[in-house]
Amino acid sequence: MCAATRMHPDEPVADAALVRRLIAAQFPQWERLAITPAGPVGTDNAMFRLGPELAVRLPRVEWAAGDVRREHQWLPTLAPRLPLPIPAPLAIGRPAAGYPWDWSVLRWIDGVNPAVGALAAPAGLARDLAAFVNALRAVNPTNAPAGHRSVPLASRDGATRAAIAQLAGSIDAAAATALWDKALRLPEYAGPPVWMHGDLTPGNLLLARTGRLAAVIDFALMGVGDPTADLIAAWNLLPAAARPVFRAALRTDDAMWARGRAWAFSIALVTIPYYRHTDPGLTANARHVVREVLADRSV
Repeated sequence: MCAATRMHPDEPVADAALVRRLIAAQFPQWERLAITPAGPVGTDNAMFRLGPELAVRLPRVEWAAGDVRREHQWLPTLAPRLPLPIPAPLAIGRPAAGYPWDWSVLRWIDGVNPAVGALAAPAGLARDLAAFVNALRAVNPTNAPAGHRSVPLASRDGATRAAIAQLAGSIDAAAATALWDKALRLPEYAGPPVWMHGDLTPGNLLLARTGRLAAVIDFALMGVGDPTADLIAAWNLLPAAARPVFRAALRTDDAMWARGRAWAFSIALVTIPYYRHTDPGLTANARHVVREVLADRSV
């Protein structure tokens, strides 16, 4: 699968030739650098290497395009307050050459995405991830934008039930509905608004060779509010034995843990029918989450 693979209806084609035209017209200081697709393929953004040290990131859909300026504004504020590297934006490109939205040039960060089910140091990774989340939550939220996923769980009710209906026959729809019904009765988050990443999935985490967390990328959904959705990594990445390490380090109570599990469940359920023909890797992880959540008896 290449960066030009379309993930969404009416998505513009984003390939190396387009990036070459955009760079040459708007940032000629970089036009001699090699341009190559960077994997794995993102669902909301197409990523390309620009020489050995830079990356070009083009939104695939309009809802992702609005996050370019958010990242350029807020990532430099967050970076010095976090224990791990995060993307460093360098320039904002303008719509041109048939491409309709703003796009960005960033520093390239080396690392590999974690292989779910084959983690070298799951407990250490759980501690690393919790330390990152705790540091993010500690950043002053004044004047920060609302997180895209800092919304009540009930806001996902229609999409989640529709996905369960679509997947009936391939999942235990009765068990899924019962779990979701129970989750909607949980108390909502009552704490202060804090910073959240919003999309802590394996594709947005980079590991060192030791298996420990080396960087966190793709802050498109970041913002402040209810940080519950940042618990989703417990089910989309960590094995059951490492989840208590993650939970303890975040000092998460039963209600928040259960809401986090429901967030992971809802995201996975909606992902499967939407991406099953375009992103088999993401769909496989979503099916993994559904199995893990239905088997989880921690709350």
